[in-house]
Amino acid sequence: MKPSWSIRLVRSLFFAMSVFVGIAIALGMEEPAWVGALLGLAYMGILLGLDIVFARFSLRDFSHATVGLAIGLFCAWLVTRIGVFQLAYFQNQPNAEMLRTIVEVCIYGSLAFLGISFALRSDRDHFAFLIPFVRFRREGSEGEPVVLDLTVAGDSRVLRLLSTGFLSGTIVVPRFVLDELQRMSESEDPITSHKGNRGLEMIEKLRGMPDARVSVHENAGGADLPVDARLVSLAREVNARLLTNDEGLAKVARLRGITALSFPELTAALTVELGVGDELTLALTKTGKDKHQAVGYLDNGTMIVVNQAAALLGQTVQVVVCGAHNTTAGRLIFAELKAKV
Repeated sequence: MKPSWSIRLVRSLFFAMSVFVGIAIALGMEEPAWVGALLGLAYMGILLGLDIVFARFSLRDFSHATVGLAIGLFCAWLVTRIGVFQLAYFQNQPNAEMLRTIVEVCIYGSLAFLGISFALRSDRDHFAFLIPFVRFRREGSEGEPVVLDLTVAGDSRVLRLLSTGFLSGTIVVPRFVLDELQRMSESEDPITSHKGNRGLEMIEKLRGMPDARVSVHENAGGADLPVDARLVSLAREVNARLLTNDEGLAKVARLRGITALSFPELTAALTVELGVGDELTLALTKTGKDKHQAVGYLDNGTMIVVNQAAALLGQTVQVVVCGAHNTTAGRLIFAELKAKV
């Protein structure tokens, strides 16, 4: 992954500072300046090597590791304070003080390592006992952030859900999603270009909504990984939910312990289940299989066959459901005109 300009700037500043401090120390010890410069370069080389090794080590991982290190060192301090080294075995050794130091170093190192390992394998729920109620209060008042997938970047339903209050929390737009929308908008294919422009326009409208909080995540990491993997990693890194139209991506996110919001699943959950006796208003659009029948459709595409309604074709009428039949093409509902029931 190519480092950002801010990281390159920090590296350059520390590089110059390391060389300067190395020269200053060498001159203070009456050594040649070039010796200090080489020592400064070597020190900065070690730091750069560590930076490359920990390139995928996020701030969240660092905080977990710090807590684990503190717990491990505290446990080691307790172990060394229970009087183990006052036993006769340690007191009668010829090099008792050196043996005590070696054992203490091993205890501190072992428990520090175990503390960091356990912490990095834990998620935020395992840390709830350290700061009780803080995480729950935040989620209850503000809501977790929501990462937008490319499949919903141009979906106007996002705007409607935010305006109604059903979707809350900061909207996180990954930089690579914006870059992809920009690439699509510049495509020679008119359909692809339209999708890209529509996505950019929707994000601009999101930023203009007074109740919406939109954040562009600049560094999603893993540029060599597939887009789906980067989205899941980003959602896990910022403790966010993932909003997508891709059912496969939603399943993968849930397997990783991430809350996935899927528009197809939401649509299915809001589908009206009509039963016998339910009343509804229906526009009759075409004739049915039988001469006396007329057909209308619900918003989700469900076909309703209305008996004795052929003469009212093209009108909007009140009907009462009288039966239903499941077919290979879907659910077929039969109804009667309300006036004739």
